[in-house]
Amino acid sequence: MRRSAASKKKSDSVTSATTDLFRSGSSKATSSKEMDRIDHLFNQYANSSSNLIDPEGIEQSYIYSLLSHCRKMKAEKQGYFTQEEWRRGLKALRADTINKLKKALPELEKEVRRQTNFADFYAYAFRYCLTEEKQKSIDIETICQLLDIVMGSTFRAQVDYFVEYLKIQNDYKVINMDQWMGFYRFCNEISFPEMTEYNPELAWPLVLDSFVEWISEKQA
Repeated sequence: MRRSAASKKKSDSVTSATTDLFRSGSSKATSSKEMDRIDHLFNQYANSSSNLIDPEGIEQSYIYSLLSHCRKMKAEKQGYFTQEEWRRGLKALRADTINKLKKALPELEKEVRRQTNFADFYAYAFRYCLTEEKQKSIDIETICQLLDIVMGSTFRAQVDYFVEYLKIQNDYKVINMDQWMGFYRFCNEISFPEMTEYNPELAWPLVLDSFVEWISEKQA
């Protein structure tokens, strides 16, 4: 995939992250007719040669923004869905039409923002952006986009400062899971912008030590 196209799809998928990761599955069994409709949707948008719904098929169906991060599908590869992943996700959402998927968004947004769900959502968002085999880190540009979408509405000031820092610093080209989760911990445990509780002697990722030092210099 060309870089420009890949960047656009990655940006689009990041933008959709907050809307579609969490929803409790219904206890009602999926009827054979509902499953037939789910399979019909899959066949309508799947690539016939690969038997996968790929980024092109998803964009054509206007549901890329709804499902690109669908946790209920347990999708293993960003932007691609097998028939089993498709079935799993739509069954959990009780959605066998595109309209039902769209109507599910408000509830999904509420679910993902609940405190008991958010840490799992935050970690999953990072893992889902690991698009290559054995990949363990994500480039700074994508991390900045992901932070803005995932954390921006809850920790606006922290995200704005951290994104600014990441864009101007030269020590880190990528961010790994430990650093990603460290920022989540920072937002939840450290008052901002005072940061009086922050102790660099505790097991914080070094990128956060540098970030706090940078803020302190700006505030001096």
